[in-house]
Amino acid sequence: MLPLSFAKAGEDLMVTKICGDAETKKHLEDLGFTVGCHFSVIAAGGDGNIIVNLKGSRLAITKFMAEKIKIVPSTSEEGA
Repeated sequence: MLPLSFAKAGEDLMVTKICGDAETKKHLEDLGFTVGCHFSVIAAGGDGNIIVNLKGSRLAITKFMAEKIKIVPSTSEEGA
Protein backbone atom coordinates (compact mmCIF):
# COMPACT_ATOMS: atom_id res chain seq x y z
CA MET A 1 0.00 0.00 0.00
CA LEU A 2 1.66 3.19 -1.23
CA PRO A 3 0.55 6.83 -1.35
CA LEU A 4 -0.90 8.11 -4.62
CA SER A 5 2.09 10.46 -4.91
CA PHE A 6 4.18 7.42 -5.99
CA ALA A 7 1.86 6.52 -8.90
CA LYS A 8 2.93 6.61 -12.54
CA ALA A 9 0.94 7.74 -15.57
CA GLY A 10 -1.19 4.98 -17.08
CA GLU A 11 -1.67 3.01 -13.86
CA ASP A 12 -5.11 1.71 -12.87
CA LEU A 13 -5.45 1.95 -9.10
CA MET A 14 -7.81 1.38 -6.19
CA VAL A 15 -8.06 3.43 -2.99
CA THR A 16 -7.42 1.35 0.15
CA LYS A 17 -7.25 4.09 2.80
CA ILE A 18 -7.69 7.84 3.22
CA CYS A 19 -5.45 9.45 5.85
CA GLY A 20 -5.42 12.88 7.42
CA ASP A 21 -7.68 14.94 9.62
CA ALA A 22 -11.48 14.95 9.31
CA GLU A 23 -11.48 18.00 7.02
CA THR A 24 -8.97 16.43 4.60
CA LYS A 25 -10.85 13.14 4.53
CA LYS A 26 -14.14 14.97 3.85
CA HIS A 27 -12.58 17.01 1.04
CA LEU A 28 -11.19 13.90 -0.67
CA GLU A 29 -14.51 12.09 -0.22
CA ASP A 30 -16.32 15.05 -1.80
CA LEU A 31 -13.97 14.74 -4.79
CA GLY A 32 -14.91 11.04 -5.10
CA PHE A 33 -11.96 9.35 -3.40
CA THR A 34 -13.51 6.66 -1.22
CA VAL A 35 -12.14 3.33 -0.05
CA GLY A 36 -12.62 0.78 -2.81
CA CYS A 37 -13.01 3.26 -5.68
CA HIS A 38 -11.09 2.59 -8.89
CA PHE A 39 -9.40 5.27 -11.00
CA SER A 40 -6.57 5.76 -13.46
CA VAL A 41 -3.60 8.11 -13.48
CA ILE A 42 -3.46 10.40 -16.52
CA ALA A 43 -0.28 12.30 -15.63
CA ALA A 44 2.19 12.27 -12.77
CA GLY A 45 4.63 15.15 -12.81
CA GLY A 46 8.03 15.13 -11.14
CA ASP A 47 6.73 17.68 -8.62
CA GLY A 48 4.37 15.10 -7.08
CA ASN A 49 1.15 16.58 -8.45
CA ILE A 50 -1.15 14.03 -10.10
CA ILE A 51 -3.97 14.19 -12.68
CA VAL A 52 -6.44 11.32 -12.42
CA ASN A 53 -9.54 10.07 -14.20
CA LEU A 54 -12.07 9.34 -11.46
CA LYS A 55 -15.68 8.46 -12.26
CA GLY A 56 -15.44 10.03 -15.70
CA SER A 57 -13.90 13.30 -14.50
CA ARG A 58 -10.33 14.57 -14.59
CA LEU A 59 -9.04 15.82 -11.27
CA ALA A 60 -5.75 17.46 -10.34
CA ILE A 61 -4.44 16.44 -6.92
CA THR A 62 -1.61 18.23 -5.15
CA LYS A 63 1.33 16.30 -3.74
CA PHE A 64 0.06 17.01 -0.21
CA MET A 65 -3.36 15.48 -0.97
CA ALA A 66 -1.87 12.62 -2.99
CA GLU A 67 0.17 11.58 0.05
CA LYS A 68 -3.08 11.16 2.03
CA ILE A 69 -4.54 8.64 -0.46
CA LYS A 70 -3.21 5.08 -0.06
CA ILE A 71 -3.51 2.90 -3.16
CA VAL A 72 -2.91 -0.54 -4.62
CA PRO A 73 -2.99 -1.68 -8.27
CA SER A 74 -6.56 -2.18 -9.46
CA THR A 75 -7.71 -5.63 -10.48
CA SER A 76 -10.94 -4.24 -11.96
CA GLU A 77 -11.71 -1.79 -14.73
CA GLU A 78 -14.71 -0.49 -12.76
CA GLY A 79 -14.70 3.29 -12.63
CA ALA A 80 -11.35 3.66 -14.36
